[in-house]
Amino acid sequence: MPSSSSEPSTTTPPVRRFKDPAYQPVAPTLADLRQRIDSLDEQIVALLAQRAQCVRDATRFKRDAFQVQAPARQAQVFERVRGLAAEHEASFPGLPAIVESTYRTLVAGFVAAEGDLFQQTEPIEP
Repeated sequence: MPSSSSEPSTTTPPVRRFKDPAYQPVAPTLADLRQRIDSLDEQIVALLAQRAQCVRDATRFKRDAFQVQAPARQAQVFERVRGLAAEHEASFPGLPAIVESTYRTLVAGFVAAEGDLFQQTEPIEP
């Protein structure tokens, strides 16, 4: 099949099919898929904002920079999300590695932000 230098049409039928006869399409057009992806992105960002608020609040429980980093907790999170993704790997091979990589980036960003937030806190006197 010749290569194309243009973006795919979003309104025409598919030009390829999966060899697996059990594959179930998600949408009839690329436009429909993109709309669904955009909707999912809105939900994901809203959930990330909720996660961010939890990270911010967690700062109140940390005594120092090491506790902000929480390497054991990070390892727990990466193992947990990789396991959650493994439950869906049949529908998208390699998903656990993608999810873990995504979470490593996500957590690094949250830890950096939490480090900044930590500087905005003060110890509670007993």
